[in-house]
Amino acid sequence: MHIAIKSEKINLVSEKITNELAKKVQKKIYAGDIILIFGEIGVGKTTFVKYLINHFQKENNLKLTEITSPTFNLLNEYKINNLKILHYDLYRIKDSSELKNLNIFENNSNAITLVEWPQIIKEKPKRFIEFLFQYEDDYDKRSVKIKGLNI
Repeated sequence: MHIAIKSEKINLVSEKITNELAKKVQKKIYAGDIILIFGEIGVGKTTFVKYLINHFQKENNLKLTEITSPTFNLLNEYKINNLKILHYDLYRIKDSSELKNLNIFENNSNAITLVEWPQIIKEKPKRFIEFLFQYEDDYDKRSVKIKGLNI
């Protein structure tokens, strides 16, 4: 598991750059890693997750699947050979007590856990990677700040 070392801001001026970032991240994350993904609606969180999961699928010669936000069912799970990718979206959770049944951080040693809208989580794990997606001066420009992973 990674340890937070550095914070880096990356300008995401196009979806192509988001895809390239996801490819770099895919090479540096492993089972047991937890990635907390912050950002406003429409800023690119799920687009990043889509590319990230698709890069794992490509690397393992698997069919690319459609990756959507699990806003209504809270969790989408993807199997990449012996690796699981757990993609949570906590947008609809209004009270942290609702998280108890999700077991987000339990038994994830052979899974990569991706959590969108993690603000509701009161007790975060000791080690995690953080992505903060944000709009810049206008809604056409976006950036991401990464903590805990050197790209």
